Amino acid sequence: MSEQLKEELQTSEATETMADYEDHFDDANPWNRVKEYLEKKTVLPVKVEGVVNGGVIVMVEGLRGFVPASRLSLSYIEDLETYLLKDIEVQVIDVDQANNRLVLSARELLKEKEKKAREALIASIQVGSVLKGTVETLQNYGAFVKLENGLSGLVHVSQISQKRVKLPSDVLEVGQEVEVKVIGIKDGKISLSMKALEEKEEEPVEKIEIPKSEDIGTSLGDLFKNLNL
Repeated sequence: MSEQLKEELQTSEATETMADYEDHFDDANPWNRVKEYLEKKTVLPVKVEGVVNGGVIVMVEGLRGFVPASRLSLSYIEDLETYLLKDIEVQVIDVDQANNRLVLSARELLKEKEKKAREALIASIQVGSVLKGTVETLQNYGAFVKLENGLSGLVHVSQISQKRVKLPSDVLEVGQEVEVKVIGIKDGKISLSMKALEEKEEEPVEKIEIPKSEDIGTSLGDLFKNLNL
């Protein structure tokens, strides 16, 4: 092998080695990794390391991340200290290396879990099922009833009673326990009926008196008696 060819090979190997090192340098940069987590919406299991004003602190790839209180739960958290050392799942929502800012959120993941849990519950309900529930809210168009499985459904004003109901508040009140029948499920909404469980009122039978045959004959005789044939 000529000296020139050896030099070319050595130069090529050196170039490739430096390129490989540069790639590894990028991989080692934790900010590059969290940016990738942001792009891929990676779910990250973390532990709450500290509580600060307005949120909690977690560590991701050795970086200090902040989870705002509004992004920590689906409901208001009265005492953030209850989250200290708690294991949670989060996603990266903001990365700003220049300002050393890393923001994360658990809210979107909790929403997705809640949605799937609701869909599973709805799938377990069959049209025609009879359930117990509690009147949750009253509107002019109907009453929302919270069922025993935690789901809510609507009893339309026309489905409250066989008798005409002008306003649901005329016959129902919030907190009242009721029994309802599932009459429809569409797009995740449950339609309920109280009317369907009422016994159907019997229509009054009209009494018809049929005249006796001799009365009919007499009446016809009286009719023809006055005719001049």
